[in-house]
Amino acid sequence: MPASALLLVVLGLGLAGWLAARARAATFRRAAPHGRIGSLPVYHGWYAALWIAVPALLFALVWGPLSNSLVMQSVLADPAAAHLPAFGMQRETILAEARAVATGAATGVFNPDAEPLVAPFAAALSRYQLIGFVVTLLIAAAGAGFAFLHLKPDFRARNRVEKAVLFTLLLASLVAILTTLGIVASLVFETVRFFGMVPPTDFLFGTHWAPNPMSDGQHPDPARYGAVPLFWGTFFIGVVIAMLVAIPLGMMSAIYLNQYAAPKVRAWLKPALEILAGVPTVVYGYFAALTIAPAIRDVAIMLGVENPSSESALAAGLVMGVMIIPFVSSMADDSIAAVPQAMKDGSLAMGATQNETIKRVLVPAALPGIVAGIMLAISRAIGETMIVVMAASATARLSANPLEAMTTVTYQIVANLTGEASTDSAATLAAFALGFVLFLVTLALNVIALRVVKRFREAYE
Repeated sequence: MPASALLLVVLGLGLAGWLAARARAATFRRAAPHGRIGSLPVYHGWYAALWIAVPALLFALVWGPLSNSLVMQSVLADPAAAHLPAFGMQRETILAEARAVATGAATGVFNPDAEPLVAPFAAALSRYQLIGFVVTLLIAAAGAGFAFLHLKPDFRARNRVEKAVLFTLLLASLVAILTTLGIVASLVFETVRFFGMVPPTDFLFGTHWAPNPMSDGQHPDPARYGAVPLFWGTFFIGVVIAMLVAIPLGMMSAIYLNQYAAPKVRAWLKPALEILAGVPTVVYGYFAALTIAPAIRDVAIMLGVENPSSESALAAGLVMGVMIIPFVSSMADDSIAAVPQAMKDGSLAMGATQNETIKRVLVPAALPGIVAGIMLAISRAIGETMIVVMAASATARLSANPLEAMTTVTYQIVANLTGEASTDSAATLAAFALGFVLFLVTLALNVIALRVVKRFREAYE
């Protein structure tokens, strides 16, 4: 029986148990004193359904990969598998063709050596599917028996069901935590391996970045792995240039939409502004490479700059700033709208103008949300890749000239991980070290944002 059919059977058994337990619990009202029972019939039904479905589903999840291993062992033990190659891709191809025909995924085999294995595969699959189906039914029946033995008029089924729901919610909340821990553990492990080849001081404070994936191997030249130009390019493009665009435009648009725009104008402008957040970054990259970068080059030529590059930090930073305007604008707009109306009315009643009210009352009171939006925008900007790939080039350069080509940490991570170097080479492991540093920077930004939000929230509440 396929896994999908087994899942439907388990869910059907759980539904049947829910109906039966609910119907049985409904009869308890007549037998209980004053018609009072420990829990509503629906909770008795859920109690039985959980005991029937959950253990059976857990077994089905374990049996799926286990049965595949047992099927393969059974086929390999068959005399028809004696002619198979010992190892290699050819052996795996023959087994895959035979299994596909046995399961009905294919109508025939291309390799004649796979034909004798179709029958052993079909027999093993049928046998272990039957075993899985029978054991699943037995587990469901055992769970039903256990549940129905506890169904009594004074049984607190609701407490048991709520504990099960609480445990499920706890598992769901742990997914994010465990995922983060897994990411950090993988980054730390690979970063430690990299620092075993390149000293951390050379990596963090070196000013020359020129790894050679094809020749560095296990014994790289530490002087070629100075990441300061990458850190500077990330900061210069994603924080300096992009924020100089995003913060003023985002704040001014938020103030206009919240305080000055008519309701009809706001109904059109706010969704139009937030559409920018949904545009794919590759589209922004094309726009930066095909429109903004050539325009900046032409302007630089008009101003007398010699041989300006068609790839520049300014082009990438400008488009990146436009991309993150909605992060700043939306958070600022929501924060200003959340300021109590009494604060604005009191300021206006004291004789302050609307401009003074916005500058001295609304913006300071909404500062926690505004700072959170800015930090979110910075985190988004320093993690951007496609715009840098298309508009800023791969040149690691330590320069303050926005018209020169630069690169960022994220671009080098992609370049090193998608190259032809070995997974154990220093060039590949350098990508994990860069990712770990980027993770720490993002974490620091979030901590700073939380501290600022907490401080100003206490001041204005």
